[in-house]
Amino acid sequence: MSDKIVVVTGATRGIGRATATAFARAGYRVIVTGRRAPAVEAVVGELRSAGLAAEGEILDVCSVDSARCLHDSLAERHDHIDVLVNNAGILPEATATGTVNFAHPGAFTETLMTNTFGPVNVIEALLPLVRRAPAGRIVNISTEMGSLTEQRNPESAYYSMVVPGYQASKAALNSITVGLAKSLADTAVRVTSVCPGFVATELAPAAADAPTTPEQAAQVVLAAAESPEVSTDGSFVGAQGAIAW
Repeated sequence: MSDKIVVVTGATRGIGRATATAFARAGYRVIVTGRRAPAVEAVVGELRSAGLAAEGEILDVCSVDSARCLHDSLAERHDHIDVLVNNAGILPEATATGTVNFAHPGAFTETLMTNTFGPVNVIEALLPLVRRAPAGRIVNISTEMGSLTEQRNPESAYYSMVVPGYQASKAALNSITVGLAKSLADTAVRVTSVCPGFVATELAPAAADAPTTPEQAAQVVLAAAESPEVSTDGSFVGAQGAIAW
């Protein structure tokens, strides 16, 4: 059995699936999580058929009870978690219909429930197991679109993009990274927000032609999780290094 254990949320497609594969190939035992059993089983089966270590767990990140059940299930088999990757994320504003003045109320709420409350639910449930690791890591998948600096910079490629719910959810997630890192300062756990780039996924129609593949994005996530640099703790990083808040 692999000694290193990683939990990846939203691991049944896109960046999450590629991240699960990258960690498995790097020697981790991967806990593949998702809301739908058939999708979870498909990824686990694919990894195992390649001779890689993988287990599947059903998880709805929006549910506190689901996150607690995940902890209880994992604790029965494992005494620690080395890496937690909070990847599960949505962008319903990209396809929401109807007239809005600024933000679609339903899409805004749904986005924050998954992208912000979701990671908090999972962190709260699994942190005891992460703290038992020799050097635990929590990686929150964010985006440069959530950078307040980039949103205010006319020279930024993201300046013209106004997706209120998604951007607010990721800015809040970045704040959670900072707060969590400070609360764990006297432990061996490091926390990092990571922007994997503009990735070709099913997140939004515009992402179909994105220049970064999920596999390339996964390498950014893996590198952040395994970085020996203490400076990455409580930081916001991408493929090219530090990103302004």
